[in-house]
Amino acid sequence: MAFIMSWRGSGDEDAAADAAGRLARFRRELYCSFGMRRDALFDVADALACRPERVLMLAQLSLEPECRRGHGGVYDALNSGDVVIGRLRRALDALPLPAWGDGRIRLACDVSNWLRPDAETSPGRLFCHTYARGKGNAQLIPGWPYSWVAALEPGRTSWTLPLDAVRLGPQDDATEVTAAQLRDVVARLAAAGHWKPGDPDVLAVLDAGYDLTRLAWLLADLPLEIAGRVRADRVMHFPAPPREPGANGRPPRHGPALRLSDPATWPAPDAVTRTQTSRYGTAEATAWARLHQQLQRRAAWESHDGELPVIEGTLVRLQVEHLPGCRDADPVWLWSSRAGTAEDEVNRTWQSFLRRFDIERGKPDCCHKRVRSSSSRSPSVSGLVLAS
Repeated sequence: MAFIMSWRGSGDEDAAADAAGRLARFRRELYCSFGMRRDALFDVADALACRPERVLMLAQLSLEPECRRGHGGVYDALNSGDVVIGRLRRALDALPLPAWGDGRIRLACDVSNWLRPDAETSPGRLFCHTYARGKGNAQLIPGWPYSWVAALEPGRTSWTLPLDAVRLGPQDDATEVTAAQLRDVVARLAAAGHWKPGDPDVLAVLDAGYDLTRLAWLLADLPLEIAGRVRADRVMHFPAPPREPGANGRPPRHGPALRLSDPATWPAPDAVTRTQTSRYGTAEATAWARLHQQLQRRAAWESHDGELPVIEGTLVRLQVEHLPGCRDADPVWLWSSRAGTAEDEVNRTWQSFLRRFDIERGKPDCCHKRVRSSSSRSPSVSGLVLAS
């Protein structure tokens, strides 16, 4: 369906035939990705894709014209059927990726929870963080968290292409799982011909909650740039100053500190860009180069062999002029592992981060159940939509 929608506005019959052929090839690969009960599973997938409303119970799928099974066959397919995950991933990789003007592939990563509070016997449940009613409130509800990777599209659209999904277990480290996913996705994209040596690095954008420094360290050997949001109370460091002649003792490894919450510690920026938007006035991005976080030998770094690394990147502060329904718009702080301070690099970092939220539309409904937050919650800059 996504392919058909992509050419319908152009009126090009050749493009229509090509899109229909790609759709047919993908449906054939999807069918072959099912193992036991593949016919019934394929009907369920068709019914799920064609149903306009949310599916509240499986029996509703059997009422769709695309499903040729009764409700008993639907339950049997999901209970006894299986999926060849590797083949399904290769089928997704073979689809055409969204084309950005700079030729760079943009990926988004996120963790979404499938809440299962009443399924006491379900294996591997974790306490999932969910928003609750009222500002600043949160709940921990038993469920299954899933780590997602999707390709983002440019322009005024929210279409995404899901490439990978992994369920997080009680013993899993979310950062290591995400690193393994990104490594596998980048390798598969290269094998499918979407990325070739000499092409721009793939850009992966993430929201707060990820250990960006560790991700950049684990994936430093890949043509991959890590960019994401950092908390406003973080402390970053500039490179250590040159060692003075004749100085004794161990040379310093960290330079002056930049406290994100203390403007007095901010030196003159390396770059400042301003972009006019249709609803939010001027979006100003201020960037500082070669900033790193001082690591501590605890948590994920506790068992690190040798001296802890210094992982430098670009720090970006994004401030908009105004937000609808909010008197003051709080700034957003971003960190990129490879971006420089040229104007196009700074703008690429923060604009790609804002597009990260398109992944919310690409995840299945069953993994996107959340307790609705209060409507009085203040808006944030992450909901910003740029004028084209």
